[in-house]
Amino acid sequence: MSPRSPSTLRIGTLLGVAGLGIALLTCPFPVGASNDLHIEITKKGLGKEVVITKGTREWFMLIEVTPENSVILRQEKERDLYLVDESETHDRPMTTSEVDAAITDYVNSVKTRATKE
Repeated sequence: MSPRSPSTLRIGTLLGVAGLGIALLTCPFPVGASNDLHIEITKKGLGKEVVITKGTREWFMLIEVTPENSVILRQEKERDLYLVDESETHDRPMTTSEVDAAITDYVNSVKTRATKE
């Protein structure tokens, strides 16, 4: 077994940390619970997806970004009944900050509406 040089060990450690970071970014994660809301945000390519649940109620938003455009899907359902099922297409790709802002606004909107019910 040959000893490894310090630079090889540093590079290996950095690659391991970077790989772990990428793996964590691609996994769904709960953002927080407010009044029994379960919120998961997942990175999807250049866009994101959020699923919010409270009991039998579910809210869903997907922002899909391509080099040509952006598509936003919103759904809200109670058990198997869709209350909202809408989409919109933008003729340009959304920036990362626009995607983040749209997701944050949607989550805050759902939190506000869910607490009023």
